[in-house]
Amino acid sequence: MTLTEAQAEQRVAGTEWAALASELDLHGSAPTGPLLTVAECRDLAALYEKPELFRTTVDMARHRFGSGEYRYFTHDLPAAVSALRAALYPRLLPIARDWAARLGRPAPWPDSLEEWLEACHAAGQDRSAQILLSYAEGDWNALHRDVFGEKVFPLQVVVGLDAYGVDYTGGEFLMVEQRPRAQSRGTATALRQGHGLVFTTRDRPVHTKRGWSAGAMRHGVSTVRSGHRRALGIVFHDAS
Repeated sequence: MTLTEAQAEQRVAGTEWAALASELDLHGSAPTGPLLTVAECRDLAALYEKPELFRTTVDMARHRFGSGEYRYFTHDLPAAVSALRAALYPRLLPIARDWAARLGRPAPWPDSLEEWLEACHAAGQDRSAQILLSYAEGDWNALHRDVFGEKVFPLQVVVGLDAYGVDYTGGEFLMVEQRPRAQSRGTATALRQGHGLVFTTRDRPVHTKRGWSAGAMRHGVSTVRSGHRRALGIVFHDAS
């Protein structure tokens, strides 16, 4: 795996970030341009078979999270994961701060990812939250939020590592918005191989007659109908 920091920054810069921010406002999720090549996707997916790279493995059925597995990397991240995380943070930071301003919330995120992670660690959130997910036929992920403590970055990214409709069917990325005094609204997105999907960690600003309010959202994965679906989850806060 040879993705360098410079390559990651170049690929991340290729996304139309103003358009992405607008789509995030509307839907709570928005796709990026290509972040990984097909070969890089395969190399990254193959790391799942190297348990020494991970701090823990989660059996979703055992915890009633759904069906399937995911593994949390140690802090010794693969170069591609580290490079993408570092390149994405400064692009997402203005969106996070804008959302916080609209919702009247503090924006505790410094310009540097390293400083933010140090703050997480000082608060007791010192475990890596970068995830490699693996779903086989029949697997799925229940609706949830990836909040691992008081320190939360409001956006995260999932990158598809397999080709939808070729390597697997089903397994769409799900988002459900809990609307006040109305029924919930859901969206389903097929992840493109090597492309990212930026999505809200827990809520997004929604404009109402009384001003801005927080629209609560959860995410999950629909049932995989055939094949094998792997994905990389990039989270910008660490876990307690």
